[in-house]
Amino acid sequence: MVKETRTFAVIGLGAFGSAVATELARFDNHVIGIDLDERRVGQLAGNLPATAILDSSDENALREAGIDRYDVALIAIGRDIEASILTTMNLKMLGIGTIWVKASNKTHHRILSKLGADRVILPEQEMGRHIAQMLNNPVVQDYVSLGNGFSVVNIVVPERLDGKAVKNLKLGDSYDLRLLGLMRGTEFKGCEDTDLVLRRDDKLLLLGKRPELRRFGDTL
Repeated sequence: MVKETRTFAVIGLGAFGSAVATELARFDNHVIGIDLDERRVGQLAGNLPATAILDSSDENALREAGIDRYDVALIAIGRDIEASILTTMNLKMLGIGTIWVKASNKTHHRILSKLGADRVILPEQEMGRHIAQMLNNPVVQDYVSLGNGFSVVNIVVPERLDGKAVKNLKLGDSYDLRLLGLMRGTEFKGCEDTDLVLRRDDKLLLLGKRPELRRFGDTL
């Protein structure tokens, strides 16, 4: 199957925007990085397929740069809320199909949502919740929130479970959790065979609601 390619415009090349643009390019996407700061653009020019120095609050400048031909835009402008709002409005008028925007605070978030941004991101809050989950339970290495209370977490098998079978976890009996599989180094193993023997430092991929995941993690 041929991979469907999309084009991305990342506007605002601070720490957050630069990281997103660089990763998107690393996945072989066509990415243009845009900023008003010549130094920031110059730092990424060798890592991105395209870059532009322009004022994104100017609709004509965006149109002249061909941004209207891009599929997805991420507005990662930092503290200049006015520029962020104007850029969002401009991209909507240019007909960009998908627009994600970084917000600085909750008021900014509400304004962007009213303007029709497809997703508004508060990176500090989202990362804060992410870190809190891992600090709250040290065996949790990572997690993804799926909404409606459900998450997938990555839990490290402790030494005391080394050599035990998957069935000894008693997930179906004692916990309302589903084991999706485990990672052993870089190898994924399905756990349909409940006699599969666990090894210390295996990473369990568990699906469930946060209270059950926390209760299971506490027993480890």
